[in-house]
Amino acid sequence: MWLSDFDIVLHDRVIERGALRIDDGVIAEIRETVVPDADIVGDGRLLLPGFIDMHGDMIEREVEPRANVRMPLELGIYDLDKKLAANGITTAYAALSFSPGSTYGHIRSHDHTRAMIEAVTEMRHDLLVDHRIHARFEVTFLSALAVVEDLLKLGALDLISLMDHTPGQGQYRDIEKHIAHTAKTRKISEADASELIRQRIEKRVELGDSMDVVHGLATLARERGVALASHDDDSAEKVVLLHRLGASISEFPVTMEAATEARRLGLATAMGAPNALRGISYSGNLSAREAFAAGVLDILASDYHPSAILPAVLALAEMGPGGLPAAVALASANPARALGLSDRGRVEVGLRADLVIAERARMPRLRATIRGGRQVWSDGILGDVKKAAA
Repeated sequence: MWLSDFDIVLHDRVIERGALRIDDGVIAEIRETVVPDADIVGDGRLLLPGFIDMHGDMIEREVEPRANVRMPLELGIYDLDKKLAANGITTAYAALSFSPGSTYGHIRSHDHTRAMIEAVTEMRHDLLVDHRIHARFEVTFLSALAVVEDLLKLGALDLISLMDHTPGQGQYRDIEKHIAHTAKTRKISEADASELIRQRIEKRVELGDSMDVVHGLATLARERGVALASHDDDSAEKVVLLHRLGASISEFPVTMEAATEARRLGLATAMGAPNALRGISYSGNLSAREAFAAGVLDILASDYHPSAILPAVLALAEMGPGGLPAAVALASANPARALGLSDRGRVEVGLRADLVIAERARMPRLRATIRGGRQVWSDGILGDVKKAAA
């Protein structure tokens, strides 16, 4: 199958009005000129590598769209799968949490989270997108440790992040801001929110040092070849600590100090595409644009909004010295490298034909997604382009 008349974004440059051939799900040939009678005609649109999303929180919202309104797991997964394909994500790491203290409550219990992981694993061969599992383990949720270890031994996990959302550090360093946010989110008074947060801090103190738990889990992850990420790093000291445990990714560093130290130690830094698109963190932490400008941003993840990836990438392309290739790599080549996916992430002969067709505009439009050489989503415009060109 030939795709022709596209601006093809390679890892180091852009081929203007080039062509690409797919054979048996793999990129077989790339040309710097158009070819006649192509199967898909781009009319100058962008051809990018498929997006690799290492952290997407959306599945929980699909399964429980309103508090205590539970939908069938399979329905939620099918719905999310279509949304991901429609936003150019060809490899998706479902970020599923073991964290009972969150606003999600029971949906992040170890029983429910395990059920979601098992459902995704069972359904993955029937889905449009290559779905993998990112287990988010709250180090204070000790009762979930055995479940996570069991899933690791079964080969069900592809990435683990170690989290500590205790107020007063990490993402919630600003206690007063966190109290206000909790009151608004849970629809309670600030006095009640303050008491709730006080109890969480007190409980964390009672648990004591969780390093033995973290060390054991990190060791098992390394033995199983599963990538390990730190989460919400707020200081150089925390980055150093998690690096010593074997973390290779610093996920959502909240300060420039932490992001800079992560880069110095060779960790890949990952931040949210919504942050990069808006230019500001919703919780008042490090801006992804500031991190990119400083040269300490490696990966963009959907976080909670997959449609933000494409416009965020194109926005960063306008401000960075590496242009489109460097910005596109944030959502493709860089996460592929960090996660050990050597068969994808770049538009290159011999790699999987995971591709995104998009067009530049004030608000960029994604027109089609190809995974393994098969078009898994399209808005129909490419058929019209081919017909018009015939």
